[in-house]
This record gives sequence, C-alpha cells and structure tokens, in this order.
Amino acid sequence: MTDAKTTIEDTVKANDVVLYMKGTKTMPQCGFSSRVAGVLNYMGVDFLDVNVLADDMIRQGIKDYSDWPTIPQLYVKGEFVGGCDIITEMTLSGELDQLFEENGVSYNKDAAEKIREANA
Repeated sequence: MTDAKTTIEDTVKANDVVLYMKGTKTMPQCGFSSRVAGVLNYMGVDFLDVNVLADDMIRQGIKDYSDWPTIPQLYVKGEFVGGCDIITEMTLSGELDQLFEENGVSYNKDAAEKIREANA
C-alpha cells in the first residue's frame, strides 16, 4: 500500500480541493459521489476528481489513508473533511463555506445560499 499512500498524499497536498469519488465530476457513478460533486460543481469550486473505480489500489488505499470506510471523500488543503453525509451537513449549516474561506478556496457564495434556501 505504500505506492497508493504516496500517490494519495502527493495528490491531496498538491491540490487545494480533491474529491475521491466513484466516477468523475462530470459523470459520477454513484448517488453519494454525485451529491458531493454536484454541490462542489454548483458552488463553482475548482476541484480535482479522482475516480477510484479506475484503480483498485487507490480505491482501497484512500480508505486506509483516511481511516474512513466509504467513498466519496473530500480533502481541502491536504486535510480530510468527510464523506457525503458530513459534506451535506456542512453545506446546509454554512460550515463548508467557512472552511473554504479559512483556506482561501474560491466558491460562489450566492450558490451556497441557494442550496441552503432550497433545503430549508
């Protein structure tokens, strides 16, 4: 697993926002990945998508790396943020906006507000 761990570590440290997901940001292949990618896309966040279905070593390696059993997994500035449920909660509470602001990640504040309004 050292190769996968090194690859994952290099990826999350070299990119401000990384989403390990099933499928891609333009073609998610599971509902949970689709939800998180959809939120990030709608909010205009520039993020790297890593399709775990394309590489079994990465698919298992990301679970070991984060000690988190499910995919998708979101990383901001090299730190693991969470999976679908956590990202959904953070989006609705405004915590995701705060995280992006604290880390200098550009996003559309109006879009974030629209998500909260639609789910109020």
